[in-house]
Amino acid sequence: MHISDQSIEFFQTRLMQDLMLFLPELFLCLAIVLILISRLISNVDRSHLCMMALAFTIGALVVSVCQWSGVSTWEQIANPAARQPWAGNSNQQGIFSGLLIYDNFTLFMRIFLLSFTALVLVLSLLTGIPQPEESADFSCLLLGATLGMMLMASANHLLMVFIAVEMASVPSYALAGFLKTNRASSEASLKYVVYGGGAAGVMLYGISLIAGKFGTGYLPDVAKGFFVVLQNASPGAVTAFDPILFLGTLFVLVGLAFKISAVPFHFWCPDVFEGAAAEVAAFLSVASKGAALALLARFSFVLASIGDPNMQPSLVAWLETAYFLVPAIALFAAVTTTFGNLAAFAQTNMKRLLAYSTIAHAGFMLMGLATLSRDGASAVLFYLVAYLFTNLGAFAVVAFLRNQTGSEEIASYRGLIYRSPMMTVTLSIFLVSLLGIPPLAGFAAKFQVFRVLFDAGQLYTAQQQSTLGFTMYSLLVIGALNTVISAFYYLKVVRTMILDKPVEVIEGEEPEPYSTPAMDSLYAFVLSALIFVVGILWNPLIQASDAGASSFKQIPWPVATASRADIPPQ
Repeated sequence: MHISDQSIEFFQTRLMQDLMLFLPELFLCLAIVLILISRLISNVDRSHLCMMALAFTIGALVVSVCQWSGVSTWEQIANPAARQPWAGNSNQQGIFSGLLIYDNFTLFMRIFLLSFTALVLVLSLLTGIPQPEESADFSCLLLGATLGMMLMASANHLLMVFIAVEMASVPSYALAGFLKTNRASSEASLKYVVYGGGAAGVMLYGISLIAGKFGTGYLPDVAKGFFVVLQNASPGAVTAFDPILFLGTLFVLVGLAFKISAVPFHFWCPDVFEGAAAEVAAFLSVASKGAALALLARFSFVLASIGDPNMQPSLVAWLETAYFLVPAIALFAAVTTTFGNLAAFAQTNMKRLLAYSTIAHAGFMLMGLATLSRDGASAVLFYLVAYLFTNLGAFAVVAFLRNQTGSEEIASYRGLIYRSPMMTVTLSIFLVSLLGIPPLAGFAAKFQVFRVLFDAGQLYTAQQQSTLGFTMYSLLVIGALNTVISAFYYLKVVRTMILDKPVEVIEGEEPEPYSTPAMDSLYAFVLSALIFVVGILWNPLIQASDAGASSFKQIPWPVATASRADIPPQ
């Protein structure tokens, strides 16, 4: 078969365009290859290769920021007039034959994940985990997991969804057991592998059901297939029940719930976090959940935008999807938040306490997605950024104190204010921010989620969707109650550090202060300062998160395109 020169030229041009849009991921791929090659060079192998990983991560981050600013092609590099900031529009572009999607949401998650990975690499350099001789393995695993998470945020095909999830999961299994001489770390890795393998199998089975039903794996085509099923539903039915689609969608949600640590698929999280190094636990607590939430948002909003062949959302079809997805996500959110907070009460290990805290916060973010609205997605993006600084800071202080005391038990923090005032103040700031007290970032994040829940409840109720409206108001009440509940275990740690006196003081002796390195204190101080910045100056992050969520369709309420009579009453 003869291929014309014109076709070859078109293919080459399109491939170059796709590679330019894929440049941040290529940076990470190149970094992994170079780090592995560096192990063959004896002098380089003895150096700390996390520095090389950090340099390439910052390079990928700079490229992502340039793409967010509108510089994504050779033409835009050469001609500033051709630049159109992605933050100012909601365009979407399929790359690599539509397997991945390039849009505002992809760019936001790239910047989020790369920024977080860079901060984790800096933390690992400060704490000394890993050692220089193990830094190549650690860096490759960390960058490989980040690459998979970036693909999760941009996946546009069910096969790509599974590949991305596994690319993020397999390095994470190894990272959890990176402390090879620590039995608890090896046990954590084994549990993670077993649970992860089971969740991956369930998710793959769900993907096969959906792809087999429609004969395609492209998410937009799957959404159109859902719409056809809804069109063929019996007249007057509130929800078109199809066993294959129900099980397929449920199994995919189970796989994503495992990555998010949503109850009841959370069992791996406390054990893995306790056994893994604090640096690894920090990475898994934020990056893994952020990528899984991004994929859940991508999957849910594509299904919610079903409508005509041009993917213009239909109100009736959207409501059919909402009746199915909203209660499912809302149930996961409510149970996850409540269980995470209640289980944290009895914890005596700081990493286990933070593990259950991350489960609870995953539930808060699921509440934002449960609205199935663009504002809800924006609130989740805002929450992720605030959560990045807060949770990373908490785990960083745990790592610093571990190096000082050799312990991660809460009891070892007794009277910490006498030994390390700086670490005490910063850890208290991080914990109070996780609680959600103003003017910290945690308060701003929870306010965004509660606001969209209230607005969605009003909107649903006004449009005669009383069940969905009641669901939103119920989540709002549950979220507020859980915020109050969480105060008991967060403030318990603060009380232990500040009010409980160490044994030396009780016996009339002067406690010996910890010699905290200046760079450790600076790292904790910068993160705590950023928490205040985000908690006070909301607008820049709100604008960025709104731009990141602008890729998704708005709820097609009948403002101009339909009449109130078009809304099917419940």
